[in-house]
Amino acid sequence: MEPLLTLDEAAAFLRTKPRFMRRLVAERRITFHKVGRFVRFDLTDLVAYVAAGRVEPIRPALHERRELV
Repeated sequence: MEPLLTLDEAAAFLRTKPRFMRRLVAERRITFHKVGRFVRFDLTDLVAYVAAGRVEPIRPALHERRELV
């Protein structure tokens, strides 16, 4: 098992502010662990959170469209 990250470490990994991480936790929008009164994050959960937000393009890229014509 990988070591759990603190809120500040998780925020640094996602390149966001700790305040945003606290909001994600409060709204239950991200998986977290409670260790006593502390909130901790598993690295695999953070990667899954990022992957879940991935948006695929609707149209082919410009260079792909030129090849089709």
